[in-house]
Amino acid sequence: MSMLVGMALAASTLVGAGQAAAAPLSAPAPAPPPEFGTDWHDPVTAAPPVSKPRTKACEVSVAEAKFKDFTPYEGDYAPPRGCGDRWGKVVLRLDGKVKGRQYDRLGYLRVGGVEMFRTSTPQPSPEGISWSVEKDVTRYSETLSREQRIEMLIGNVVNDTYTGVIDVKVTLTFYARKKGADAREKSADARERSADGREKGASGRTSGWTTPDRVLPLGDGTTLTTPRNSERIVAEVYATGSGGGCEEYWYMTVPDAVPYSCKADNGPYREVQVKVDGQLAGIAAPFPTVWTGGWSNPFLWYVIPGPRAFDVKPIEYDLTPFAGILNDGRPHEVEVSVVGVPKAQTGWSTPVNVLVWQDEKSERVTGKLTRHTEGALSNKSTHTPGSGETPHRLDTKGGHRLSVSGHVNTSHGRVTTTVTRTLANTSVHQWTEGEAVDALEATWTDRETVTTGGRSVRTDRTYTMDGTTTLGADDRLRTEISLDDRAESVRTHGGRRVGRTVTDDRYDGDASYLTNVPREERHAVGTSRERYRQFGDGGCHDRTLATVQGILTEDRLRC
Repeated sequence: MSMLVGMALAASTLVGAGQAAAAPLSAPAPAPPPEFGTDWHDPVTAAPPVSKPRTKACEVSVAEAKFKDFTPYEGDYAPPRGCGDRWGKVVLRLDGKVKGRQYDRLGYLRVGGVEMFRTSTPQPSPEGISWSVEKDVTRYSETLSREQRIEMLIGNVVNDTYTGVIDVKVTLTFYARKKGADAREKSADARERSADGREKGASGRTSGWTTPDRVLPLGDGTTLTTPRNSERIVAEVYATGSGGGCEEYWYMTVPDAVPYSCKADNGPYREVQVKVDGQLAGIAAPFPTVWTGGWSNPFLWYVIPGPRAFDVKPIEYDLTPFAGILNDGRPHEVEVSVVGVPKAQTGWSTPVNVLVWQDEKSERVTGKLTRHTEGALSNKSTHTPGSGETPHRLDTKGGHRLSVSGHVNTSHGRVTTTVTRTLANTSVHQWTEGEAVDALEATWTDRETVTTGGRSVRTDRTYTMDGTTTLGADDRLRTEISLDDRAESVRTHGGRRVGRTVTDDRYDGDASYLTNVPREERHAVGTSRERYRQFGDGGCHDRTLATVQGILTEDRLRC
């Protein structure tokens, strides 16, 4: 948000206390207090829990650390004993607690250099809060099958003012595969090839029912050497704009000539690009994550965080059209960059993992990039000056399109993959002189279609943000905000729809407090609500949470 509001926030520290973790309410919730006190509910989200198979489970402790500076935790990992060497599912769980005063902090967990988890933290109370996060990490099974070094860091600052030490424990739970699962999968794949022909059958190998054969960590971008028999290659990028500077609020930045506290060369349009040997290979819209101190009002996020704040999802890029180039046994440059970030300015982290599926019956998979079509990147911001009570206004429109095709020659035939991605962003940013009123309404769309053989997966992602912060003459700050994270994925085979999944995570909040006063005089009030809906191939989940002054007043399941 604005520098004025940010400084007002820094002048007085927030307080609160935790309670037990939420469960669906079976009785009427207690009446909320007239304003925030020193006790409120522990952080909770409406997202569905990770589903777990009913098989034998083995738990491994990965890390236990108390973060008070920027020294990473380092340790050793060994695979579990007693659950086999291939697993039906692997679930990561972080349990955290913190008390005192502290900002929100960003952290990661890496196993053997592979970034498996990226997260941020809630802001604590003097008495302390606790929270937990679960994530399905089955896709990293190949890395977890061997002994590895562990590195974890939640960068933190502890001093006389900011006293909160972040105490976390991370475990992995391995669920044994059901007997005969491997044989059933191979048999189903063989039947599909027989029914659909060589190319369509080959697409079944890459349809997502198996975990990758290799996971190659690239960190923040380096050279990549893939196995020479790679038939599918996917890069995932844990892209986050953070670090406390203006890139934490990249969607609010303005061109250099416009009078506002956060500048960027060409305004707020951002795009995360992947290049292979200097050639554009993938584009994506970053998710506008709001951390738990975001929009200058932590009272919004004490109990219900914004979408993805505790579990940062990586952006995925299907690089299979480039497999024929990458499979030559030589190192290739893989570069990740963020369009719109001012030159030499920090604030973005972009660690990369490359997931590889191999053709076990071939020593070498050859291929060729057959088509590469890139549209012009559009990015235009128009400033309408304001004066007095008339706000300044910045209208931004941006977008990009990329389509690439390539084939690989596998042991089960030639497989052609086409990836097309179209991005668009529109936003209206308005602020008054002195930035006492600061408002943004923005929409990002990211449509991706991946066609392999006779199969196609189209994913439509839509992110929206609509918020206003007002700092009144009485130094009372109010933030009203709505965030939505929506995705629809449709699968087709031979032109017929065979699957559909829709996920919609919406947050709404309204909170206000007095700035520049001791914490006991802030007289904060606030409401928040999250509804997380998911339906389609994976069944149904529909949960709503609501709070008033930090008290959980609604926890409703509709499925």
